[in-house]
Amino acid sequence: MMRYGGNTSCVEVRCGDRLIILDAGTGLKPLGEALAAMGAATGAPVEADLLLSHTHLDHVTGLPFFRPAFDPGNRLRLWAGHLYPIRRLREVLAGLMAPPLFPVPLDIFRAIIAYEDFRAGEELPLGGGIAVRTAPLNHPNGATGYRIAYGGRSVCYITDTEHREGQRDPAILDLAAGADLMIYDSTYTDAEYPLYRGWGHSTWEEGVRLAEAAGVGQLAIFHHDPNHDDSFMDGIATAAAQARPGTIVAREGLELTL
Repeated sequence: MMRYGGNTSCVEVRCGDRLIILDAGTGLKPLGEALAAMGAATGAPVEADLLLSHTHLDHVTGLPFFRPAFDPGNRLRLWAGHLYPIRRLREVLAGLMAPPLFPVPLDIFRAIIAYEDFRAGEELPLGGGIAVRTAPLNHPNGATGYRIAYGGRSVCYITDTEHREGQRDPAILDLAAGADLMIYDSTYTDAEYPLYRGWGHSTWEEGVRLAEAAGVGQLAIFHHDPNHDDSFMDGIATAAAQARPGTIVAREGLELTL
């Protein structure tokens, strides 16, 4: 994992001076360190919207270690679309940060934090010229896909979803249609998928098919199986670029400008 990385899902999106964070996996910790250092250097508070695909552990386990959450000068909004109306996001995260799972409670955070629940499929009022559309994903316990549009450019974040063999999900097709970039759950290969049917994940080949069907500009293969080492991912990168030129394999530290 030296070249592609081993942290779980966390993507930083910049829309002008606005910060959006997609998921709070272990990658949130190094992002938080960088944001805290930037804030210390500039004196500016950290303000961010954190959009969660869902609350399985690999997508929220970085939150207790997110340094900006401990600074009272910062403002954070956390969003989730898979829980309401049965549960609330704050309640779920409080259960994560509670004995015997974690020694300190959610209330240890000193930043101003709003916990926003919505129904997947709704649009989110982020303001500032940022349009955020959402769609429900096919994942155990539910998940949400996002499309962020700003300044005439758009990125889709569609992870932790299982495709339906031989067909495209209309909601995902609509969400991704014409996007400049689609970050897609490519945990498995088509050859591996039958062993993991029902686990809630897709394949890079399905990502290629979906990108073609939706007219996506660029596909980023994302959410790698931890058993796929750097060498294996190199093979996927070569095959994917041949299948759809311009396709890339996401890696830690990769920066893209739309």
